[in-house]
Formats: sequence, C-alpha cells, structure tokens
Amino acid sequence: MNILVIGGSRNIGYHTAVRFLEAGHHVTFLLRKLSVFDNDEIIKKFVGLKKAHLVQGDALIKADVDRAWKAAAANVETGLVDVLLFTVGATASQGKFHITKGVLISPPNLVTNALINALSTLPSPHPKIITISSTGVTRSSKAALPCPIRMLYSYLLRAPHRDKRGAERLAAHVAGWNWDPNDFGELGEDILDSAEKWKETPGLPAPGSVKDILVVRPAFLTDGECMADKVKDQPSSEAPYRVSEEEFTAWTVSRKDVAHFIFDAVLHHWDKFGSKRINIGY
Repeated sequence: MNILVIGGSRNIGYHTAVRFLEAGHHVTFLLRKLSVFDNDEIIKKFVGLKKAHLVQGDALIKADVDRAWKAAAANVETGLVDVLLFTVGATASQGKFHITKGVLISPPNLVTNALINALSTLPSPHPKIITISSTGVTRSSKAALPCPIRMLYSYLLRAPHRDKRGAERLAAHVAGWNWDPNDFGELGEDILDSAEKWKETPGLPAPGSVKDILVVRPAFLTDGECMADKVKDQPSSEAPYRVSEEEFTAWTVSRKDVAHFIFDAVLHHWDKFGSKRINIGY
C-alpha cells in the first residue's frame, strides 16, 4: 500500500507509520522540518530502502499539502495513494497554558484547517482516510467518561477539543454523516465560520462523497507500551483494548495501541471499521 501521513513526526502518526513501513509499505511524511528524523535510525533505514519518503511542507498551507499528495503518488507505479493517515496535533511550541482556559493552541483551529487542506486536495480515486479525534468531544461521550477525566477535559483540553470537533464537522460533511449541534455544541467562529462558507472551499468533496473515512476517538492518551503486541502470541488472545461505535467508560489507552488498531483496521478490518466513528480505550 501507499500511505501519506500528515502529522507523523511523533505519537500515533509516527507509531502507525513505522508499522506500515515494517510491513513493507510505502509511507510519505509531510513534515515542517525534515531534521525531525535526523537521529531516527528506524526512519533513516527505510529512507535508505526507498520505502519512507520525506516531503517538507506545512499542513496549514494548501499548496504544500497538494504537493505532498503528488509526491506520494509518484513513489509507486500505479500513481495512487491508498491511505491518508491524518494525525495532526499541536506541538509544545504551538500550545501554551492559561490558568483559567487550560491549554491554548495557535492557531485555535490548527487541526481543522489542516484537515480542510487535506480534504480539498484529495486525489481521485479517494484513498482511505483515518483521522484522530478524542473521546469526550460530544456531550454524550463526555457523560460516559470517568469523572476525573471529564473534569480534566472540561478544563485542560477545552480548546483542543473544540478544534477536534471542527475536524469532526468536516469529516461528517464529506462522509454524509448526521451532525447534531446539540450534542457537539457550538464550534465558535475561530474554528469554523457559522455562516458555513467553509463549505465553499475549492476542491472540498461534496457531502456524502467520501465513503472511506474512519474517525478514531481514543481515550486519554498515554506513552505506554503496546499491550496488543504483548499478547499477540498467546493462544486465543484478544486485543487488550476495546473498540466500539457506542460510548463506553474508559480511562486511558496508549498511543502505540491506537497505532496497532489503525494498522490492523486498514489492512484486515476495513469493512468493519471504515466509514465509522470508533471509540478506543482499555
């Protein structure tokens, strides 16, 4: 398979990309700084094998994203990109802590803007799309969270979650999913304009025209080990994480286990998980 990763310099995007590379697939990274992998022996190995490809650019610049699509397509004989792994999130330099507002990111619609650039430059035929959101972005999902996590989200991650909701609004639009503003709440003009002029973005796919999109909503993310790898060789083993379209109570999940789920879903269970919003947690 041929995969474009936007937001893959670290965390879920990185761990998932490495899984694809180790399985023999082509992975193209759109990176603001190519130097991010200068000391990464894993990525350097696959660059040497011409399996990993690095493109410098900014996901907030539409022309850079379009160039990344073209670069990824040029890496295989078919000229097609099979998967978009979109895992953009704020880095430490893009976020700051406010005593009353929690974590603030700049721009406040970082993820939303980057996703609209990716969607409005989609090649044809459309690839499978995976984008990362979070549990607790809707009122109903927040109600299912453990109380301490719910309080943490309401305070510390209030602003990043508004941005995640903006990205989910875009996904719902192109996938043709129902959007309940009462459950998702108001996004705010700094995320998406209420007049919905964003729907007129040149190149943005028509409502319901993107069928292969998976929104992954992890529980509170940790840097723990991949528990799924530890049990894979045990008889009758099942993944130690839970996944469901329905809300369920979960405290945490490791980024490496989310990567395990994405890799497995794309390669083996897309008929089950594609075109859905999936919650994941322990």
